[in-house]
Amino acid sequence: MQHHCDQLIDIFNRTFSDSHNTRLIKGGDEPEYLPADNSCTYHRIIFTQDYFASALHEIAHWCVAGQQRRLQHDYGYWYAPDGRTQEQQQQFERVEVKPQALEWLFSVATGTGFRVSADNLNSAMGASDAFKQAIVNQAHHFCQQGVGERPQQFIEAACSYYLTDNVYQLTYYDIAYIS
Repeated sequence: MQHHCDQLIDIFNRTFSDSHNTRLIKGGDEPEYLPADNSCTYHRIIFTQDYFASALHEIAHWCVAGQQRRLQHDYGYWYAPDGRTQEQQQQFERVEVKPQALEWLFSVATGTGFRVSADNLNSAMGASDAFKQAIVNQAHHFCQQGVGERPQQFIEAACSYYLTDNVYQLTYYDIAYIS
């Protein structure tokens, strides 16, 4: 099956547009979350260009963010752009474990591959081995303990569309499968 971001937009918007007043939108130069305001009556998850993986990643961030965070621009989170120092990269990795683990589950649900993002292309630092292992551990935790209501709804909708199942099978989430 071909994978297009328009499919994810349709899946996400059918699942959450009414219940959470949130829509997934393609075409951003950079990913961004914009809460509803005077200029727009609904919350917007904007992902980069038309990149399928960017959409999955931004959906994961939305799923991690609590109700109060979803009322803030970019969920009110810290972010340092590309070219981070070692210390900034370590901080980035600490806050990215849960979203990237969810993104991995979403990748399995959509039948696509997952790649860890260090999001620091202008430096020689890639994703650390500790970061990769933390993502594996978190994915295992999600498989064993559950993912929460919104991620579960998205996984079920994606599995139904892409005809996938067994998303919570631990063998899918091994460090050997990520780069």
